[in-house]
Amino acid sequence: MKQNPVDWFEIYVDNMDRAKQFYEGVLKVKLSPLENAGVQLCTFPMETDSTGAAGALVKMEGFASGANSTLVYFRSEDCSIEEKRASDFGGRIKKSKWSIGEYGFISLLIDTEGNMFGLHSMK
Repeated sequence: MKQNPVDWFEIYVDNMDRAKQFYEGVLKVKLSPLENAGVQLCTFPMETDSTGAAGALVKMEGFASGANSTLVYFRSEDCSIEEKRASDFGGRIKKSKWSIGEYGFISLLIDTEGNMFGLHSMK
């Protein structure tokens, strides 16, 4: 069976409560704590029998947030909706929604921890 190349992502944070509130507010999802020795994680909603990547916010000693070179894109019905909510939850818009041709639209946002992430939609 062919699969997409990414099966997990992690977004490193300095303040878990602040980051959790940001992503729950902007994406309108509920993150769940995940117990792991010495590492604080809050997972995004995931379906174990579905395609696509699952992931978590991670607070770990020695791994600061921001200034990384990995970009995660969250699926969206219309990325302008989440884009508008970002500032309400302490984030900011890096680049407002724009067309990527036949592949839809994307927005780039900065979260409360200084991490850049993307939104992708077909409309």
